[in-house]
Amino acid sequence: MWLLKVEKLLSKVDRSPKRSMIDALRPSMRALIKDVLSKHSDVDVKVAVVSCISEITRITAPDAPYDDNQMRLIVSTFEGLADQSSRSYAKRASILETSSKVRSCVIMLDLECDALIVEMFEHFLKSVRDYHLDSVFPLMGSIMVLVIEESEEIPVEMLKPLLARVKKDNTPYLLPAVTALGESLDMYTKVVTAVCKGTAATNETNDENTYGLQRGMIILLYIV
Repeated sequence: MWLLKVEKLLSKVDRSPKRSMIDALRPSMRALIKDVLSKHSDVDVKVAVVSCISEITRITAPDAPYDDNQMRLIVSTFEGLADQSSRSYAKRASILETSSKVRSCVIMLDLECDALIVEMFEHFLKSVRDYHLDSVFPLMGSIMVLVIEESEEIPVEMLKPLLARVKKDNTPYLLPAVTALGESLDMYTKVVTAVCKGTAATNETNDENTYGLQRGMIILLYIV
């Protein structure tokens, strides 16, 4: 399959190559986003296309080679991370790893793709499983933390998927999640510690509570 050959070749190209290399890649860059490929009916073909697009994003980082439509294609592959038995699972995980390394989420912030970032958060929270804890989960977590740290102002919609994980029915899972990370409650703000201990947070401003939730909610990716 020619897509696999293209992906293999792209993986060998270093980041920020010479202008001549970028010019040589342009025909492939244009071909990959044509509807015949990007909207292919075969899921495995579609994931292979996105894998190539992801590699191009890596090569051109920190510049954005595509618009939000292509970023949407990348995010869509994360929805299938819940199915480890899928033929495309390894490729989806590889796309996630590349996205984490090249900080694709920052590109999404630059493109003001807030709704797409929310969609990405939702995919992460819905798809994470026990077998992700040593590999996929840290990548998801790093991406989500980076989005929060790089956002000048975090929209409420972006926090909703995280806040949903601290509803009363879910809070018993918070302490085991912190324990699973091998970290002390002292590393988190009082609002997270309070939830874990079943007490009320005190002596924190609203801003500090919000920030504590923003950072602390990341560990709730363990909740299935």
